[in-house]
Amino acid sequence: MASIGNPDRFEQANKMEGSGSSVHQIEELRTVQGIFLISIFGVQVRGVATPNVLIGVLIFFGGVSQFIAGIIEFIKGNTFTATVFPSYGAFNLSYALIYLPGSGIMDAYTDAKTREINEQFSQALAMYLWVWFILTVIFTVGAMRTTWILFLDLFVLDIDLLLLACGYMLKKPSLITAGNSLGFVVAFLSCWAGTAGLFSNGLVPFEIPVFPIYLGNENSKDRKGTLSGK
Repeated sequence: MASIGNPDRFEQANKMEGSGSSVHQIEELRTVQGIFLISIFGVQVRGVATPNVLIGVLIFFGGVSQFIAGIIEFIKGNTFTATVFPSYGAFNLSYALIYLPGSGIMDAYTDAKTREINEQFSQALAMYLWVWFILTVIFTVGAMRTTWILFLDLFVLDIDLLLLACGYMLKKPSLITAGNSLGFVVAFLSCWAGTAGLFSNGLVPFEIPVFPIYLGNENSKDRKGTLSGK
């Protein structure tokens, strides 16, 4: 993916994305496990609601590896992905830290006598999600010149975070369930983008399309000429 504001690099990036060879698509696979597991525990599949098993996945696969991917993208000069990967790596690490025994975060919201979580926790979690919702909206705007799959992935994530933030703030279990359910769609779109990159360069006898949005300078000029009647 190219730096924002440089049409030539966008054209080059979309050639890569169109063939499924963009590195960022492969890195999308790193987010699938995290959001998928968060959604599974959020809707309490098979009655499991305790999310502590997420800690290892979010710290190492979704956190540390995302930071490494961001550093690689920074070295390559890809501004957008160099910003997105470490950001969501930080999200995974910070979310895992909430449930990490010994971090003291859950203890701060737990009554020492009854060992029950107080009402402040849901409000604090809502504020946490609002911050990530705002940041994801910014990333979604930046993705408007990449591919439809990446754009839709971030757009659905916007709605996901919005539902969760409202659910925790208003204490509406239905909104929380809806948000966690929408996480499966986010995981699916991330898997689509990641698989498209993984199966590129002739690895398999077919390609998975990601539908580039920005068509490059030449097509832009053609569209302008058509609109102006030239």
